Amino acid sequence: MSSPNTVLPSYSGKPSLIAAVPFWGVHLVCLLVFFVDFSWGAVAVCGATFVTRMFGITAGYHRYFSHRAFKTGRVFQFILAFLGTTSAQKGVLWWAANHRIHHKNSDLEGDLHSPSRSGFWWSHLGWILAPDHEETQYSKIPDLAKYPELRWLNEHFLVPPTMLAVALYLVGGAGWLVWGFFVSTTLLWHTTFMINSLAHVYGSRRYETNDTSRNNLWLAIATMGEGWHNNHHSFMNSARQGFYWWEIDATYYILKALSWIGVTWDLIEPPARLFEEDTQLVEVVALAE
Repeated sequence: MSSPNTVLPSYSGKPSLIAAVPFWGVHLVCLLVFFVDFSWGAVAVCGATFVTRMFGITAGYHRYFSHRAFKTGRVFQFILAFLGTTSAQKGVLWWAANHRIHHKNSDLEGDLHSPSRSGFWWSHLGWILAPDHEETQYSKIPDLAKYPELRWLNEHFLVPPTMLAVALYLVGGAGWLVWGFFVSTTLLWHTTFMINSLAHVYGSRRYETNDTSRNNLWLAIATMGEGWHNNHHSFMNSARQGFYWWEIDATYYILKALSWIGVTWDLIEPPARLFEEDTQLVEVVALAE
């Protein structure tokens, strides 16, 4: 367990070979799509496992565990953690702790994956393969570390994705395994990683935050709402990242629907001041023109 006063530098080291081999191995297995029997059913399973696990990351790992943007019961809390863990993006407590560190130091000294400080590819995937920060920073997540089931999932983060892979093979054979797990996982990795990299490089900036976060419609569609990154960095605790009705945020729609049946509640909304700031920005641009 790390000290609460741990000072983390900006990283630009080399990925661990031990971590890189299985990571790139998953990519190579995707080539088996040319050798297994093709079926649209397998492609549909790929889409289903992508969307389900993306929700586990966006609603679970990110908005709930990292930012506590809404409330839920202990059972659904575990379900969200389990779904997120099936994505093979390490443990829920590890993920949440590192994400809180990112927000505290976004694009500053101590940011684990800043493209402006450590380069695009480091922010995209290099940092997650580096040995510098393999341990979970428990001091950053005392509100989560008190749950033994979450600690168990965090320590055994390979169990859920392995269970998913085995289940896909038993139900649908090699085709479902390759498409539903390996292809889906690879797409899921790079789509979510683009929020750390591309969403700090390409897009529009509505709010003058102290970092390079940007809003990107295409990333928002691909990640079920995470692409409204500048919105998110302006008020990170909001359960809704698409602040306006035209900003597509599928994760928020699902969370809102779940609140209607009592599964989630107390969804945090963006404060009125942000809409007032946005109006002022629009007025300034209009005057400049």
